This record gives sequence, structure tokens and C-alpha cells, in this order.
Amino acid sequence: MKKFNLKLAATVMVCGAFLFSSCIGSFALHGKLLSWNQGVSNKFVNELVFLAFNIIPVYGVCYLADALVINSIEFWSGNNPLASIGDVKKVKGENGNYLVETLENGYSITKEGDETASMELIYDKDLNTWNVVADGVSTELLQMNNDGTAQMTLPNGEDMTVTLDAQGVSAARQATMINTYYAAR
Repeated sequence: MKKFNLKLAATVMVCGAFLFSSCIGSFALHGKLLSWNQGVSNKFVNELVFLAFNIIPVYGVCYLADALVINSIEFWSGNNPLASIGDVKKVKGENGNYLVETLENGYSITKEGDETASMELIYDKDLNTWNVVADGVSTELLQMNNDGTAQMTLPNGEDMTVTLDAQGVSAARQATMINTYYAAR
């Protein structure tokens, strides 16, 4: 049952990634600068640095570099040149907190306090697929097709082809939620 729940969670996460992503990019450089500024000192020093960086146009140059160069590289290559491999973020879920570590080719997800409940979401660049690896077993979740569609594996094991647009994401979400409802019963 735990293995099934990990597959279900991975499927929902990949569908969510498609739902909330776009070709705009992550603006990683601008985000890192902002994060650094917020950690400099107290709120008054942060505000002074913020104002100085806007007067000297550090924020503007950083934002422009992100928009024109780094996000373009991220869009066309699929890789963010500023991705922080090894970074761990804490994500609050319904059943507790999860630690999400950025890997070179995906993510490692572990339930906080229960290291046995972990999985990895791995992107295979050669096959253009996202796979979930749990308990040493790899299962394909999603394969990107060259015709603007994706073949996704539903939690019940069936395959579904969806278009890579709002309508396809909606259909994928609906199919995933219907299967989630039946799995919960």
C-alpha cells in the first residue's frame, strides 16, 4: 500500500509541475539575489541594501540577465544553469513535512522523520521520461512525445495520452483525481 501511495504522490506532483509551469522561467538569479538580500541582517539593513541595489540597478541588471539569457537557456535546454544541486527544501503536506532535495537529474523526496518513506523523481534525458524510483524499483510516470503530447501512467496502471496545453493538463488532473478518489475509498 505504501508503494502505491508513493506512485500516486509522484503522479500528482508531476501533473502539478505541468499545471504550474510555463516558459517564463524560474528567474533563479534574481531569486538568489533577493534571498541573499533578505538574509543580510535586520529589516532596516535589508531595506537599505534593497534601495541601494535599485539605485545602482543591480536588481534591474540581474532581472534582465535572467529574462534574456538564463531563462532562455532554461527554456531551450530544459536545464537551469543556476539550479542548486543538493539544495533541500521543506514542503508541508497533508501528512506532515517532506524534504525535497534537488538532484542533477530530478528530485529526492523524503518524509521528515521517516527516512524509509522516500522516493526519487528522475528525468531520463535520452528517453525524455520522468520516472519514480521507490524501494529500488523504477516506474515510468510520464513520457514526453515529439508531437506535443505526453503519455502518462495513471495510478491504476493505465496509460493516458494528453496534450501539452491547459486542456491536456485538466484532463490529466481529472483522471488523477478520479483515481485518487477511488483509491481512498
